[in-house]
Amino acid sequence: MRVGPSVAAVCLAMAASAVFSTPARADFRVCNATQGLVGVAIGYRAADGWKSEGWWHIEGSTCKTLIEGALSSRFYYLYAEDSERGGRWDGPINMCVTDKEFNISGVSECLARGYQRAGFREYDTGEQASWMVQLTDEPTPLPGATPTSPITGADQTDESEQ
Repeated sequence: MRVGPSVAAVCLAMAASAVFSTPARADFRVCNATQGLVGVAIGYRAADGWKSEGWWHIEGSTCKTLIEGALSSRFYYLYAEDSERGGRWDGPINMCVTDKEFNISGVSECLARGYQRAGFREYDTGEQASWMVQLTDEPTPLPGATPTSPITGADQTDESEQ
């Protein structure tokens, strides 16, 4: 059987596309659009209850993946602190944190359990398999958020999953 030039060209293009394309990643990423170092904590509802985890240290103008793979929850919660200037990105949802690296189960009685309490901002990821939050210097007013906090001005789904 003889294959015509146009069919061969299409097959070659499809094979090249498969070799050189990268698969779409699914994850929860945070990008630091400031010039300073930022510490980030995340909260979410797991099968066995509420969890909060931290700290990820994100240099200025870089991104980090906090949760790898397809998102299993609809809602995620984020709290971040500017390590150099002292600002924070926060919200009205209280969860537990500590000064050092942590993975805490439960969100009640933080102080009684030896933790600190911090206000996290909620992100409704809908049905998206991945999500990206960008921390900026521009404040965005949020109900219950500290007015002087630089809160993310841009949060969006990852373009690769749209």
